[in-house]
Amino acid sequence: MSRTAVVGGGAAGFFLAVNLKEMVPQMQVDIFERSNKVLSKVELSGGGRCNCTNSFASVGDLSAVYPRGHRLMKRLLKGFGPGEAFKWFEAHGVPLVTQDDGCVFPRSQDARSVSGCFRRQAERYGVRVFTGRRIEGLDDVRGYDYVVVTTGGSQRAASFRWLEALGHEIEPPVPSLFTLSVADQSLRSLAGTVVEGAVAFIPGMKWRSTGPLLVTHWGMSGPAVLRLSSYAARFLSEKGYRTTVAVNWTGIAEDAAHSGLQLFARRNERKQLATIGPFGLPLRLWQHLLERSVGVSSERRWADVTQKDINRIVNTLVNDCYEVSGRAPFRDEFVTCGGISLKSINPSTLESRSVPGLFFAGEVLDIDGVTGGFNFQAAWTTAYQVACSIANKEKK
Repeated sequence: MSRTAVVGGGAAGFFLAVNLKEMVPQMQVDIFERSNKVLSKVELSGGGRCNCTNSFASVGDLSAVYPRGHRLMKRLLKGFGPGEAFKWFEAHGVPLVTQDDGCVFPRSQDARSVSGCFRRQAERYGVRVFTGRRIEGLDDVRGYDYVVVTTGGSQRAASFRWLEALGHEIEPPVPSLFTLSVADQSLRSLAGTVVEGAVAFIPGMKWRSTGPLLVTHWGMSGPAVLRLSSYAARFLSEKGYRTTVAVNWTGIAEDAAHSGLQLFARRNERKQLATIGPFGLPLRLWQHLLERSVGVSSERRWADVTQKDINRIVNTLVNDCYEVSGRAPFRDEFVTCGGISLKSINPSTLESRSVPGLFFAGEVLDIDGVTGGFNFQAAWTTAYQVACSIANKEKK
């Protein structure tokens, strides 16, 4: 009887173990988890709701949702994509719902529906789970025919040393998907303000992210900022999380904002600037932006606004710059970029190029996605591919 050791008791590890047992029932599959609890990140994800995949309905370019690894994901998603993941969970007792934004959650809105499914299926198929077992070399799993590393991401380069010693190239791990601390107290005083269609970007760089932006008591958060942090993860790390971030609060081009503001001014000539703002912006934010651009007196009316004022206001609306003072981690932050270089694996099987019988799945690979269920989909897709690869080896 062949034996497979799965190193890591998280999302990818359990998904792989269950699928491998379904494909090769006679195989012994053991999961080794270094902590005393398995699936803890699954149960924390999505605020305890577990955004387990995405419909991908609005994804035109995979590089927009997988800043690293999109070429490999394009290949692998053809074999096990979001449609297959949706069917898998429903077939295994987890009904799902798809939100308008494409995010997919358990109908129960409880991440324990997913973790409970994995536990039940593992028990059903006789997958053995060992906790408190740290694996630091192949000698620790001697006697297994196949070893799959599914340890997830890590911000500690030391976590990858034993794999590097086996001949694998390691992409330096750095945090991804995090919020930003901003020193500007006037912005932070607007904590709780949300702008749905903002564009966050780093001046002079290519990265831009559109979506809801939330002002917090420490700076900026929300999908727009989280995606930007993912796109620019390495750049921000190299800068020590000290750089300039800019926001286009209108979500439209400068010339459109300019003409829109002029029209708004003409239609509201008798009204005071500080009491009514354009583009549906929250009033407190609008007053903040006015103060940053032209200053506001309580009596000033739209009829008194000059062309020079319009230009200044528009520049602030579409290019409002703030100094980032650091990375502001939040409770659910555990996504990293980096890990096993995709050059070190066979892209068709996810088997190591240097150690036959050694495979990788999940975030331990240099694949990471933006927020919205894309990281879990990468876990399911890569784990399923490894299960198929091992099953195919067994058939030969």
